[in-house]
Amino acid sequence: MGVRREIAVKKTVKLGFCPIGKFVFSHEDAMRGKGQLEQKLKEWDVTYVGIDDAVPDGMVRDLEHVGPVVEHLKHEDVDAVFMPHCNFGTEHAVGLIGRDLDVPVLLWGPRDEAPLHDGTRLRDTLCGLFASTKVLNKLRVPFSYIENCRVEEPALRQGVGRFLGAVNAANALRSGLRIGHIGQRIDFFWTTIVNESELLDRFRIEVLPLDMVAFIRAVKARVKNGRSEYGKQVKALRAECEVEGLDEDEPLMNILAVRDQTLALVEEHGLDGVAVQDFMSLVDELGAYCFHADGMIAETCPVGYESDVLGTVSNILLERAALGNGPAFLADLTTRHPDNDNAVLVWHCGAPPSMRDPTERVRLGQHWILPSPLSGMPHFKLKDGPLTVARFDGERGEYKLAVGEGHTTDGPKTLNNYLWMETANWPDWERKLMEGPFMHHAGMVYGHYADALGEACKYVPGLEPVRLG
Repeated sequence: MGVRREIAVKKTVKLGFCPIGKFVFSHEDAMRGKGQLEQKLKEWDVTYVGIDDAVPDGMVRDLEHVGPVVEHLKHEDVDAVFMPHCNFGTEHAVGLIGRDLDVPVLLWGPRDEAPLHDGTRLRDTLCGLFASTKVLNKLRVPFSYIENCRVEEPALRQGVGRFLGAVNAANALRSGLRIGHIGQRIDFFWTTIVNESELLDRFRIEVLPLDMVAFIRAVKARVKNGRSEYGKQVKALRAECEVEGLDEDEPLMNILAVRDQTLALVEEHGLDGVAVQDFMSLVDELGAYCFHADGMIAETCPVGYESDVLGTVSNILLERAALGNGPAFLADLTTRHPDNDNAVLVWHCGAPPSMRDPTERVRLGQHWILPSPLSGMPHFKLKDGPLTVARFDGERGEYKLAVGEGHTTDGPKTLNNYLWMETANWPDWERKLMEGPFMHHAGMVYGHYADALGEACKYVPGLEPVRLG
């Protein structure tokens, strides 16, 4: 089924570990704190590189340390830098390291213990952090901050995880993306019109057009040349799914070949995601709706259905923030719950099969909206769990990332792929999404990643976060 590019599925962030001390207060206590924190990073499986080879004791304590540290961390090609304040803070060094590295910055310091019996103190990390943040602001260096807490408290681990997800998402737009667009925009979907030149200039998002005629020919060639293998896969598909209206194997072979040809294009062109026209050329030529192929592709590569390029970007950002913990699904925010004022139907087709409710079986049937006798549309309810929903969008040079969290809730049965999501304040979601520049498509992933996505916007110039209530 193919392998997603490393850049698209990247689960780790290489963190520069740059402890900060000062000539005042206890250096011995600062070194002890450094060791405790390094042990935690190892326990949490954080990929990091220290500065022991750049400065004495692997701790910045003087302005002269800036050059060697910056050179070392640039050589190591770190994605971000963590500057924990171990006893106070060498504020000008912090500012210059953050400015010269030009990567996301994380600050934290251990909560200070009570003064010793004689009234002296081993450290004043909180005070040092106030000084360093002032200098970072002065130098216009964006940074993330974890509240002053003890090393064993949950706030530290949660904060580090949130920061890593934010960096991973931000780097998608800082380093650039390549989105393959199979076919062209559906003529009556004006909502999916995008400014490709602006996306390339502002966010280094390249849209690569892929010809639909060539794509269909390649799909048919795959079936012709691999009929025996595809026959075996169709037999397995019929056993796994409830298939309606597809008595012949050919259309099912075509669906599987769409999956394989798409993933082959991902590899060939180095794509981070794909947007697919989906209907009607693909459907008419292949004798079936191919959204189940989209769902299988989405297990390994973000997909935007119905030529929604920005929907693909939304899915990429969600998967990056989640550090690869599950695929994303481009859904419609469709209709309010008939009884629950804070719930909404999250619905579409082409969901990754791994997202289905464990009690559900995939059913491939007819499209209940479009008037067509053809089959192949996937129908199954999605599983329960916490959800993060996001939409990257923009008009006239103003780009925003709408982000919110909810949880599945009970609701009436419907068709295609769906769940009912309850939010804390759906009217707030509705109004903010309506006021734009958003549309009804939004990416969703299981888990809590809204804070990471909001934090990611700090590191992407020109991207404004919109938090949905």
